[in-house]
Amino acid sequence: MNPSIKTTDTPAAREPPVIGTIHAIPLSELHSMPCSPFQIREDAAMVDLIDSVQQYGVLMPAEVRPRPEGGYEIIAGVRRKHASELAHIESMPAIIRDLDDDDAIIRMVDSNIQRENTLPSERARAFKMRMEAAKRKVGRPRKEEKENAPKISANFRSDDAVGELAGVSGDTVRNMISLTQLVPELMQMVDEKKIALTPAYQIAALPEKEQKLLVETIDSEQATPSLSQAQRMRKLSQSGELNEDTMLNIMMEQKKPVNNDIMLSGEKLRKYFPKSYSPARIEETIFKLLDAWLRKRQRDQSR
Repeated sequence: MNPSIKTTDTPAAREPPVIGTIHAIPLSELHSMPCSPFQIREDAAMVDLIDSVQQYGVLMPAEVRPRPEGGYEIIAGVRRKHASELAHIESMPAIIRDLDDDDAIIRMVDSNIQRENTLPSERARAFKMRMEAAKRKVGRPRKEEKENAPKISANFRSDDAVGELAGVSGDTVRNMISLTQLVPELMQMVDEKKIALTPAYQIAALPEKEQKLLVETIDSEQATPSLSQAQRMRKLSQSGELNEDTMLNIMMEQKKPVNNDIMLSGEKLRKYFPKSYSPARIEETIFKLLDAWLRKRQRDQSR
């Protein structure tokens, strides 16, 4: 064992932990943050992580903080703990931090938000949690500062700060946070990519009653709204005209078919043909070659 890593399963471990030091902590003493929006998935990335842990152990220490009721709360490293459990390893290295609730939330979100396989619902909740935590840390302006509130707001935009750290714009953060207003059925459709993000942002502005009506309409029509349809629903909702009939009329519209045309650049194709070939002859030759390729594939498949 690395001599710089202390263990917590010895008598010395009963003493208060030294903040900022790395300890090998039994997995039984590590607990997830109850408020964490991030899920653990048994996907290919987890399989790779388990293989790595089995071969080399946990290479990057987790970050934890002491819990009042005992043990430690994981700020960053829940997936590493899960991989260690499946790899039948009893402890893992962790850095013990002294963080309050808001700092722990900020650190937890920053450590997970850039993972590639996070769902829209996870990112929406995470962005909202981090922004609220950042605002609490800044605090409210004093009474004598109220006249300068617009200036103070401009100087501190937690959504822009969160976006910068996550590699997205502040507008994206604000749009993602709006998804937390979706009813569970619609949020699930967004996670499952049945509803795209851009129409989802519009739908999230609808009152809960209208969202539930939309769920019923989607089920009856077996179709989800496009961006244009979602925008019109939102506009009708704002004017008080969105009801079962107007929503059904919008959802019964046929969406424009996807354009499957393939455009080939004549300039790029020219290098494959003699200069004397006309565009018509080039096209004829291409289709003859494609027919020959298709016949070859069919012969190969029939063997």
